[in-house]
Amino acid sequence: MHFCITQNHLYDFFASEEAPKLCSSNARSAFSIMNSACPHASALDAKPADAGWLPLVTLAIGFVMAMLDVTVVNVALPSIALQFTVPLTDLVWIVDGYTLTFAALLLVAGALADRYGAKTLYLAGLGVFTFASLLCGLAPDADVLILARMLQGLGAALFMPSSLSLLTHAYDDEQVRNRMLAAWSAIVAVAGAAGPLLGGMLIHQFGWRGIFLINLPLGIVGLWLARRRIQAAPRRPRALNPLSHLLGVIALSTLCYALIQGNAYGWTSGRITVAAALCLGAAALLVRRERRHAEPIIPRALFATGQFAAANGVGFLINLAAYGQLFLLSLFLQQARGADALQTGIQLVPMLAVFSIGNLLSGRMSARGNVSASLLGGISLAAAMSAVAIFALTPGIAYWPFAALIALANLGVGIAVPAMTSVVMQVSGKQHANSAAAALNANRQSGTLVGVALIGTILHLQPDWHGALPVAYGVIAASYLLAATLVWRHLRRARNA
Repeated sequence: MHFCITQNHLYDFFASEEAPKLCSSNARSAFSIMNSACPHASALDAKPADAGWLPLVTLAIGFVMAMLDVTVVNVALPSIALQFTVPLTDLVWIVDGYTLTFAALLLVAGALADRYGAKTLYLAGLGVFTFASLLCGLAPDADVLILARMLQGLGAALFMPSSLSLLTHAYDDEQVRNRMLAAWSAIVAVAGAAGPLLGGMLIHQFGWRGIFLINLPLGIVGLWLARRRIQAAPRRPRALNPLSHLLGVIALSTLCYALIQGNAYGWTSGRITVAAALCLGAAALLVRRERRHAEPIIPRALFATGQFAAANGVGFLINLAAYGQLFLLSLFLQQARGADALQTGIQLVPMLAVFSIGNLLSGRMSARGNVSASLLGGISLAAAMSAVAIFALTPGIAYWPFAALIALANLGVGIAVPAMTSVVMQVSGKQHANSAAAALNANRQSGTLVGVALIGTILHLQPDWHGALPVAYGVIAASYLLAATLVWRHLRRARNA
């Protein structure tokens, strides 16, 4: 059903007044075939823009792979635990090992993209990610799987900021770019929504290894298209500042270790105390060095206004809540409600498919002038529905009220994310697009890491699902509420250029 909904919205998108600017002659020919199914397709007969839709589709492939690996892996966790006989801590590492290297190396990747070219880094990252997916599919035990997931994170860190930067350079017109960012988010959201269903089907037929091996054909096609169809963006060489990057990696790695292993070793144990001290020390040194260094890892020009910092904080909090919730629901459906992997995938589809609807609504709302309206409205909806879930969500709740509640919250997130991305890209401009994209994704992935670790801690400390659900949704609702506060205080005046 979610594919039909998405298709209808895409038809509406191509029928809009921006469609003539975005579609190439090939796109118009392809969609004219669907005239009999949808009368809106006739709108594609108008004159196309120079860039067309191919850069969007090509560059979305890498993002789609990364998104699939987030949603699909969550569904596979019980199957992996059954085969390898691993505790909850190891399951958290399978998710957060990927996120850790991804988040920790994104800023390095942004600097490398400036120095060596965004296209070069994109191709390298996509190649590493594809190879790491093969290693994940062949992993003989949980330790190898975790290491391969970390290698996947390295590949994703290399291609993720480069892909968004290349997309920004492909479309010069500001409104067209905002539409493309909304369509980009919608494509990724469709992949995220399809991920649990696809994962459930693959696990049902081939076991959990199939969820990684499916990345091989996607990666090969993505590499071929990118080499042939994507133009290189101009290089802007700058110093790499390796010590600052190293301090950032240490701070994030020790934070991840403390959050995940605190349950295993005890929160007052020597290992956790040392990790926490290293995290705080590295973070303090990083801030001090960035204030004084001639070449900071994030250009100071980005902090000329408070909008860039606030939008990154919003991204952190949104991912903390959204991906913490995904980790929670994947285990809840299988452990508390007795669903298998395929049933879990089917049940998650309506809750995740609304992301793409929200993305497309966000594009229409932002095109009317004020991105802050969609940003604040979307996050407020997510906060309100998550607050209701604190009291309404129980292990025995009927499926459809449960699904509707989560879907409304996710619809709000889907509306907010493209607006947040537009604000960051607008503030940064093309000159700092690589660094801004890297910083945004680093903050969002850091939020994912912390969110999954927090939910894992809650599940470890609470004796049953009756106790875990209200505490978990209290954290989720508080995160959305804090994000809405940041928007209200710092981003209310954000408008499209």
